[in-house]
Amino acid sequence: MTSAQPSAPAAPARPRPRPVYAALVLGVAALLLATCWGAYRLWNGAPYPEVDPAIVATRLAAEAERVQEDLALPAGAASPSDRTETGACSYRGLRSVAHIDEARADVRTFILARQTTGVPQDTARTGQERVRARLSQQGWKLISENISDMGFRYEDRRTGDRVDVNWYAPTGTLAVSVHAPCGKIPDGYDL
Repeated sequence: MTSAQPSAPAAPARPRPRPVYAALVLGVAALLLATCWGAYRLWNGAPYPEVDPAIVATRLAAEAERVQEDLALPAGAASPSDRTETGACSYRGLRSVAHIDEARADVRTFILARQTTGVPQDTARTGQERVRARLSQQGWKLISENISDMGFRYEDRRTGDRVDVNWYAPTGTLAVSVHAPCGKIPDGYDL
């Protein structure tokens, strides 16, 4: 007689990953990435835009020339040559707390300054009104007044550039400065 051997129970089928499990894994991964990115941005702040210093200097010089034309100062007014300088820019975000009073080497602001001495108050006021009218017409925003004895600051909403026009009574100095906001300069660029 042959005896029937009991058959071994069949191995349970391996469960397939459920779509819910896959979605949960993807959700956790996305949350982890978002948290890391958020922590990075909190520490470093918003990145500075990359700029080409030659293009910025050309833009500032063109705006300074337009302001000078608006001022229409009389011939012979003593005016030293333009000075284009760079300024320091700070770290952003919480990192700025770790680097108090320390400027970034790779981020600079650009400033072009002109000044003319011996300008009578009436001449300065008339010229300033022409500058104000043009800047307002072009969409610049007035952000400050009475910076000096008689002065103002406008900002270009598109570029963030600022124009300051100030007159100082003791010397009759009419000072114009055009500033570009902080921007990241290319690696290896020599200022």
